[in-house]
Amino acid sequence: MATGTEHAILILSGLLLLAVIIQPLARKARLPFTATLVVAGYISSELLVKAGVDTGIRAENFHDLIFFVFLPVLVFESAYNINAGLLWKNLLPILFLAIPLMLLSTVITAALIYFGIGHPTGFPWIAALLTGALLSATDPVAVVALLRQMGVAERLAMLMEGESLFNDATAIVVFSVFLAIATGTDGPMSVADASRHFLYVFFGGILVGAGTGLVFAILVELAGDTVIKALATVISAYLAYLIAESVLHVSGVMAVLVTGLILGYRRQHAAPGKDTGFEHKLWEFNAYVANVLVFLFMGVTITAGMFEERWLAMLTGIAGVLLARSLGIFTCVPLLNKLTPIETISRPFQVVMLWGGLRGAVTLALALSLPTSLDYWWTIQSIAFGVVLFTLFIQATTTAPLLRYYGLNRSDKASNT
Repeated sequence: MATGTEHAILILSGLLLLAVIIQPLARKARLPFTATLVVAGYISSELLVKAGVDTGIRAENFHDLIFFVFLPVLVFESAYNINAGLLWKNLLPILFLAIPLMLLSTVITAALIYFGIGHPTGFPWIAALLTGALLSATDPVAVVALLRQMGVAERLAMLMEGESLFNDATAIVVFSVFLAIATGTDGPMSVADASRHFLYVFFGGILVGAGTGLVFAILVELAGDTVIKALATVISAYLAYLIAESVLHVSGVMAVLVTGLILGYRRQHAAPGKDTGFEHKLWEFNAYVANVLVFLFMGVTITAGMFEERWLAMLTGIAGVLLARSLGIFTCVPLLNKLTPIETISRPFQVVMLWGGLRGAVTLALALSLPTSLDYWWTIQSIAFGVVLFTLFIQATTTAPLLRYYGLNRSDKASNT
């Protein structure tokens, strides 16, 4: 009889083996890898259930795993490997897209879902706001890879990648504030209290990340061994998160993001001859494992009942996300073009940013982390799964034709067509 630890190791090993088998098959069939993972996770789970095997995977077990294991990896890797020079050059539009636009999208999406569901008792405003926050986190990794593969202007890829980096962190902070309100862990909160709490945890996390990043940048430089340097970056991610969350009660995600940016800048500007390739590959591996497990967990936790009982809520969520994103992009970006002296973001770029703003690992992670003590957790999770499936199977697969329609695949990489 397997112990709990042995059972957990067996399940994780089985899930990762499934990913190893699926990836070449998905590539050969030209199917999105993440979408294939979801389908494989669902089919495997159903087969195991029919065979009388208990996977041991429970919704109530996800919160700590998501917040303390997966999110630090996903956020740090994105910050660590982003092109620091291009990020700085486009920082103003990226921050504008990532923070004000994300907050606007959260409110619009929440309002559309709240009134669309029309059940204030079973699905109150706080449930709609939680849903709006987790659906506002974009994850265009597959689209960015496609943009670069097709030779699209590097600036478009950076705008989407940079927006996702800061957008995800902001969405997680907002989600955490709403979750604290929903569960009552910080007591009753007014709008003013919630705003102050958001600013405290947001900027507090930035300060923790700055301190941790600078300290570890020095430690990494002092370390002579390549493996030790890479290990120090892993320690920095989790230490920044734990100091922020568990000691100072500020945003661990913001702390990890800033730490990753500082250490990533150090790696990209290392003196010639210094080997930083192992660090890069290690974080690619870490993020790959985290992404694979998140999408497989989604497949394992999906039930037929979600589509039978919550199909209308799913459709409402999809419509809400698309409408909120459209309003945000087509009203805020032209305003940004007029008010700032930077290079304008053209209409074709705006359309691709709208359609390529996929929902992925972070949205799933937040949905999976919802406490089952909340009466509406299953509805929110169903909406999130429905939106992610739509972005994986519809938006991701139609982005290449959209790029060809606008002729962006032939663009000069230095220009904004």
